[in-house]
Amino acid sequence: MSTTILDIIGNTPLVETRSLIKNPKVKLLLKLEGQNPGGSVKDRAAYNMIKSALDRGDIDKNSKLIEATSGNTGIALAMIAGIFGLDIELVMPENSTIERVQTMRAYGAKVTLTSAESGIEGARDFAEEKMKKGAYFMINQFSNNDNWQAHYKTTGPEIWRDTNQQVTHFVSSMGTTGTIMGTSTFLKEKNKKIQIVGVQPSDDAKIPGIRKWPEAYLPKIFNPDKVDRILEVNEDEAKKMTRYLAEKEGIFAGMSSGGATAAAVKLCEELEEGVVVSIICDRGDRYLSSDLFDEK
Repeated sequence: MSTTILDIIGNTPLVETRSLIKNPKVKLLLKLEGQNPGGSVKDRAAYNMIKSALDRGDIDKNSKLIEATSGNTGIALAMIAGIFGLDIELVMPENSTIERVQTMRAYGAKVTLTSAESGIEGARDFAEEKMKKGAYFMINQFSNNDNWQAHYKTTGPEIWRDTNQQVTHFVSSMGTTGTIMGTSTFLKEKNKKIQIVGVQPSDDAKIPGIRKWPEAYLPKIFNPDKVDRILEVNEDEAKKMTRYLAEKEGIFAGMSSGGATAAAVKLCEELEEGVVVSIICDRGDRYLSSDLFDEK
């Protein structure tokens, strides 16, 4: 039976760290979402958001899509939109790495860059204004239930299956919060004792893919009741762990993955025993033009 590119979204590997955890009764498993065809966990949500909108008739082949993004969601949306023959415009801050911009354009998307100073919030405002003025359909990943439901359908069940139902803790960076919302919903249905741990940047830390949103921009899909605990990481911790993962574990990822892993290690050090799963949300090759992997 033939396989299409859409068929290989999900079912990503779950690998145990080799050197980070000293307690033999505690396992830290990393879910390698960079293995998705678009290179990140966002392939899951992008596919579910676009496919569900098409199935409901919210959009068709003549629709023009628009979305604000900081990177990975935009790449995934560009890939999926191209597969379905849809026009899409992606709006992102001008200080985004050139790899991300070029990848979106490679998939056929129009990319509009907004001021770096206004950040992703400014990109969101720009996209909303353009949607109001023109015939655009905004994906709106921050308010779209198809975002978190992608992880309820796929990420959660995969973790439950691949840990042989032994997972005790789930750790995820928080951006749109779709990954943690959907995975939490599924895992809590299976076992209410599973602890869901969100990762946010400490005050003033800038970590691509992890956000502490101002109240006005808080994702509408976020439900704080689905997160048992929030751990904070700073830029230095996130960068050091990202480099460590590449150098010592052979896991080439972005800074948000380093932040999540740093938080997961802190958590593991508190435990006497357990099976901790943390999300490695993308690949490191889209950050090579930044200073992330510079020698220090």
